Amino acid sequence: MLHGLLWLPLLFIFFLLTALGWLERRRQNLFVNWARGSELCKLDSSGAASLKDGKLTWSAFEAGNFKDQGSFVIKKLELVELMALTSGEAPLTNESQGKCRLRLVGSGKEMDVPFSDADKAREWMDQLMEKARCDL
Repeated sequence: MLHGLLWLPLLFIFFLLTALGWLERRRQNLFVNWARGSELCKLDSSGAASLKDGKLTWSAFEAGNFKDQGSFVIKKLELVELMALTSGEAPLTNESQGKCRLRLVGSGKEMDVPFSDADKAREWMDQLMEKARCDL
């Protein structure tokens, strides 16, 4: 009886991890369908982003679906800045890591795209500016 009670928490943890894995797999499958046909896309803990037909769209995973948070036409892109996620208007240095956001500036609009990895955000900065130059 005592051995059975000792194994009960492990059994609970096993089922919990299995359920979390299934939810993550479902999120990834939904992302694949959402990002189909994209030139550039990403999925991380802060959300998903997709560049399709010159339009950058980003969304958050809510209630089993991707809910659009905003979009930006790349042809109108004038400036891309790497900013800290929570500390207001502070730009990130080259050595900074962790969560951040890309500020997209163009046509009098400013929009922020969240990223959970600064290195990935830097790659996106370069690729978005290349796409903006190619579309001009």
